[in-house]
Formats: sequence, structure tokens, C-alpha cells
Amino acid sequence: MLAMDRRTFLTYSVLASGAALRTRMGFGQSTSMVALRLTLDPLKRGGAIPADFTGLSYESAQLGEPEFFSPSNAELVGFVRKLGKAGVLRVGGNSSEYCDWAPNAKPQAVNGQNEATVLQQALGPDLGHGPAKRREITPQAVDNLRGFIDATGWTLIYGLNMGTEDAETAAAEAEYVMRTMGDKLIAFQLCNEPDLFYRNGLRGPSYNYAQFAKEWQHFYEVVRAKVPHAPFAGPDTAFNNEWLVPFAKQFRHDVVFLSQHYYAEGPPTDPSMTIERLLRPNPRLAAEFAGMAETKADTHVPFRLTETNSCYQGGKAGVSDTFAAALWGGDLMYQLAAAGGIGINFHGGGYGWYTPIAGTVPDGFVARPLYYGMLLFAQAGPGHLIEARVENQQDAPLLTAYGVVNDGSEASNRVKAVIFNNQADRAVQLAIGTGEAPDRATALRLVAPRLDDTTDETLGEKPVGGSGAWDTEGEETVPIRDGAAEIRLPAGSAALVTLQFGA
Repeated sequence: MLAMDRRTFLTYSVLASGAALRTRMGFGQSTSMVALRLTLDPLKRGGAIPADFTGLSYESAQLGEPEFFSPSNAELVGFVRKLGKAGVLRVGGNSSEYCDWAPNAKPQAVNGQNEATVLQQALGPDLGHGPAKRREITPQAVDNLRGFIDATGWTLIYGLNMGTEDAETAAAEAEYVMRTMGDKLIAFQLCNEPDLFYRNGLRGPSYNYAQFAKEWQHFYEVVRAKVPHAPFAGPDTAFNNEWLVPFAKQFRHDVVFLSQHYYAEGPPTDPSMTIERLLRPNPRLAAEFAGMAETKADTHVPFRLTETNSCYQGGKAGVSDTFAAALWGGDLMYQLAAAGGIGINFHGGGYGWYTPIAGTVPDGFVARPLYYGMLLFAQAGPGHLIEARVENQQDAPLLTAYGVVNDGSEASNRVKAVIFNNQADRAVQLAIGTGEAPDRATALRLVAPRLDDTTDETLGEKPVGGSGAWDTEGEETVPIRDGAAEIRLPAGSAALVTLQFGA
């Protein structure tokens, strides 16, 4: 009875004192609030979050403009570096099956009138409706890509063309890429979504796993004959555990990790693909993660989501480009880590609806809402997940919370909680404890006026500026009561709370 009285007291006191906070953040006065408790246990460790967990994915066709992925594209370099000192750039996508290796092509000039022509063409995600425009990939593009990778500090997944190219040509391209990239290349992918080859005419309607596996093995053997130490990943299927599981068993000794894709919604023309649906738990995601976990347990090969985003076929306006995507994306990163995944690559490019970074070289680049969710993840940092239990979860079913401890002696006295309040109509007063009272607690809030807002999101009360300019000066002090840090989370918001001990 005493616990219930305290909860009732907190609920009503928060409703009164939190009104100004909700108004400032743009949420309606009709929003209700509940009081919950989050308990973190640093001694119960879960999956690791590697330093290079975060990743971006672009179309291979973007390499047809050699100056895009180049160290001279300093603004894009800045946006990428802000997401982590380490990370993985994946170049692939639907267009990878329509890109031709052109080793004898002359370097493109980038001066005078031709400069604008070359630099303006930032390409968005291929919609996958049919054959893409053919593009040439030149040694110049690969050389510039190496400079871009060096400037960001990231590594590379590189897609080859098994869809319309012969194995000998793919091997020649792989040889140049491997020689240029060295240890910056973590994997080649031989194809993109081969389980959907039948949709765009790359293979016939009866194309099955056995046929794919035979082709994959042939390309693998030809490339390896020319590049003996070439690393590979696969199968890079769209969503197909029926192909993932046998691939893992058949090629477990030939790949450094398993790769698969995931899109939360689609197609964008379907009116039921909404923000509300995006923020609800997705049974298909649970099934995909279960398949990945099964293959990892059976084969001991790690897995990565090498292409993902909110809505396939390029995204959906009013959903993919909104603040809801920031909450969804950040939450997905932790769901994947909890499922044992080693990393994630959000697909994008150009002005695609779901791209994390939008823009062109002459016009500049901006951070889209999804970028903010990735930035929140970056601030929590790599390390290990720990047990995080929310009491009375039924009172806020769309609230998710994750505990993180960073590795290293400097982080030994800090415990972090990352909380996503994915509810549009319910704020939460959250008490966060570990069983030991922290000496200090701080928070970085991820907020926007509305879930469907496209431009006014902030992290730590600050927007991301040019070249990814952002800092942590917007951290706020969180009060500590009865041994726990207490924070109010408005509906449709997120926060990173850091508990510090022995300060």
C-alpha cells in the first residue's frame, strides 16, 4: 500500500510540475504521465557493442561520381566522423548489380564547368522497381574512396556485381579494391538481395537457394583464386531465413560474418505504413533476429544488418523523414545489439526520405532526424549491455530501456541508461537505480516538438550543425532521490542518463 501511495503521489505531482516541460517540448496538455522504475544491474552483462557497430550504407552507383566519396568532401567526412571514431561504410544496394568495373576509363576532370556536373550528383537509394541505370566504377573512384575511409577512420564493406557481371570481371575489380583498401576492407559482398533477383529480371521466377549457392560459390572461388585473402560476407538477403540458415551452414568457413537486410515498413504507397506502426514492436523483426541468433549458435559466425531503414523503396514522406525515425533508429540499434548482432548499416544517400545525411557537395549536407538517433547511440558509446528491468512495464508498453557500461578503467565508475519513450500519448516519470546511490546523474535529451516533425529535433538542446558540428554542453543534471536518479520523459522522446559513482 505504501508503494502504491508513493506511485500515486509521484504521478499527480509530476502532472503538475511537468506541465511547463511538456509545453516547451511541444506535447499536448492531454498527455498523461505514469511513474515507473528502471533497475540496472552492472554485474549481469549482455551482448557486446563493438566500437564499429554503427554504419552507413550507400548505393554502389554513387561511386560513378568519384568525387563524392573523397577526402575533399570534408563536410560529409565530418558528419560521418561524428557518429563514431570507428564505423563501417557499406557500398552496395540494388544498383550494385548494374555497376561495371571500368579499369581503363580516363579519370574525370573536376574543374571548371565539369566540376558542378560531377559533384552535384548525390544519388538517393535505388527504389528497386527494375533495372537501374548502368554506372562505371573506375580506379579513380576506388582511390578516392580509400581517401574518404582514411579521413573518417571507418572501414569498408564493398559490393561486387554477381547479378549482371561475370566472375572474372568481379575478380579483377576485387583485386584492385583489395590492393587499394588493404586492412580497411572488412568484407566483399557478392550480391544484393539475391532472394529478390526475380523481381527485377536478374533471374527467372524459379530462382532458388540451390541455384544462388552454386553461383555464389563460383564467384567466391574465382575471386579467391585472384585475391587469396579476400574477406567475404553474405548472403545479404532482403529478409529470408530460409536462405540465411542454409547459407550459414554451407559457407561458415568462407565468410567473416553473415549479412541480411531489414526494413520496418513498406511499400510507401500503403496508407497503413504510419508513424504509429513504425514505433510498435514488429513481429517480423523478432523472427529475423531469431533466425540470425540460430545461425550464430549453430555456426559461431557473427551477423550484421548491412542494410536497413524505416520503409523500403526509398522511404515514405511523413514517416521516414520525421523525428519518429530518430526514436525508431536508435531503439533498433540497441535491439540488434541485445540480439547479438555486431553492427548495423542504415541505407541512404542524396535526398532519399530516410537518409541519415542529406545533401550534395555544392549545396551542403544536413542531418536528418534519423541521424540524431544514431548520434544518441554514439554518445552512449561501445561496451556491454547490462540487465535493465522496467517495473510495471504494462503502464508504458512502448517504453524501452537499455543499460550500458563502457569498457576501460576511465568508465568503471559510470553506468548508462538509454531510454526511448515511443508513446505518443504518455509521458513517464522514471526512477533509475542500481541498488547503490549514484553521486551524480546527468542526462542528454533527444526531443522534438512532435513525432512528425522533420526539422526541429535536438540532442542536448542543440541541433547538429554543418559537418556534424555538435557537442555535449547541453547535458542537464538529474536529481537523485531515495538512491535513484529521477527524470521525466515526455511522450515521444528519448534520453541518455549517466549515473556516476565515486565522483
